[in-house]
Amino acid sequence: MNINGVLTIRTIQGRNGPFNVGRLITDLGEFSVKDTLLEQYEEGRYEGNFNVTQIFPSSYLAGGRFVVEVRATIKSLNLDGVDDLKPEDKEVAAEPDPADNQPESKEVAISDQADQPAEVNIESGGEHDDSDHDHDNGGDETLFDSLWPLGTQVKLDPTVDRLKFRLQRNRLKDLGYTFDPREQIWSNNSANA
Repeated sequence: MNINGVLTIRTIQGRNGPFNVGRLITDLGEFSVKDTLLEQYEEGRYEGNFNVTQIFPSSYLAGGRFVVEVRATIKSLNLDGVDDLKPEDKEVAAEPDPADNQPESKEVAISDQADQPAEVNIESGGEHDDSDHDHDNGGDETLFDSLWPLGTQVKLDPTVDRLKFRLQRNRLKDLGYTFDPREQIWSNNSANA
């Protein structure tokens, strides 16, 4: 079903690094959203139309609490506006990383990280050496699979493993791509220059 509403996205620091969670507020109610596609968005309030494929109860343990929530799965979204978070949207809550619910994802993430030493080095503030360029392309080809070679515009597939999706997002940022939340496409305008 298509629902108009506002999706607030917050970034939380977890043991696997930062991850995004959302809260979808509609006329039907308020829903927690933890879909992989949120990983490419910045914190903020996104107003628009949301294609919700599933609404279901979910629970988790966090910070000594047992939390029961109603979750929605968003298949796609069409955005009308993007704003900064309001103070009431910034509630501090301990939430588990959704990637922790995918046990097989840890093996994929470790092998992908092993193929991506330049990415890990860049995130830790280290220098990037151009002599690693050939190795980066091999690692990038493995990381991006069927999306390789990358064009000036890239649309990530949110059905891949969540940790791999984060690695792809981080690598696109390292390569100078920027994300357009309305179009849901990563663009590298410097490639045209």
